[in-house]
Amino acid sequence: MSTKIEKKLANIDIIKKNFESLNYICNTQIATAVFLAYHLEKPILIEGPPGVGKTELAKTAADMLTLPCVRLQCYEGLDESKAIYEWKYGKQLLYTQVLKETLSEILEGAEGLAQSVSKLHDFGDIFFSEQFLEPRPLLKALKAEQGCILLIDEVDKSDHEFESLLLEMLSDFQLSIPEIGTVKAQTNKKPLVFLTSNNTRELSDALKRRCLHLYIPFPDADVEERIIRARVPHISEELRSQLVGFIQELRDMDLKKVPAISETIDWARTLILLNTETLSPDLVRDTLNVILKFQEDIETVNSELQNITNKVLVQK
Repeated sequence: MSTKIEKKLANIDIIKKNFESLNYICNTQIATAVFLAYHLEKPILIEGPPGVGKTELAKTAADMLTLPCVRLQCYEGLDESKAIYEWKYGKQLLYTQVLKETLSEILEGAEGLAQSVSKLHDFGDIFFSEQFLEPRPLLKALKAEQGCILLIDEVDKSDHEFESLLLEMLSDFQLSIPEIGTVKAQTNKKPLVFLTSNNTRELSDALKRRCLHLYIPFPDADVEERIIRARVPHISEELRSQLVGFIQELRDMDLKKVPAISETIDWARTLILLNTETLSPDLVRDTLNVILKFQEDIETVNSELQNITNKVLVQK
């Protein structure tokens, strides 16, 4: 990649500063993983609970490096026609019609089957060529002229068979297309690859072996306050401290889905819209649906709401 990109990834401290300048609070572990991924030319497999910033890390890296972000959203049943390539069947059909109309001209002068076949062979087979190929995200990433960030999002939602399709890409930055051959990324244009997983299933050893591993947990209170300060700068210090303390208390409870960083940010923005100066049980009760996504969890928290709110206000 360019010298400009190399400077932005020169060392771990520079990476941390560059991420923080884009309001992504990046600890040393995350910065180290990005540094190694670039210099070792290895993908990063990012695991952790939903909403802790796994996808955002890849998107912010693209912004930081001024590169396009090619995203492949994984799901059950994903196959090579949606992930790698697909043939432009309509265009091929038109080509077949044109070939049919000009067949007599192509075969003019041929005597017998052997000569006819030879003339057809000399004509050239472009039916299965790049002219009729529709690249999907993985192939687009390999062919990106200036390099790119490749985000393979929620890879744990795909099938085991799809993991096998990824192995060649992750290890050699190349893809094999039977009708065309092997497509390789240019040596200095290899994509920087991020895979994310919410740990809904165990990924194969073969996939993990090809990647650097990064686990992003829920942040502690200090880091979460820094994140809110960066993402919601207009919130007061007192209210920021209170809402982060409340979220931290919820994560210690036995809930079906505890609030993630994304919910904390949404709640902070909600409180600003409501012109809130300090938390109160009534206010929290009215806005719990912003941070909790299951009615069962809302009822559980409501039963302890007064105690949690008082605890947070006393601490802060």
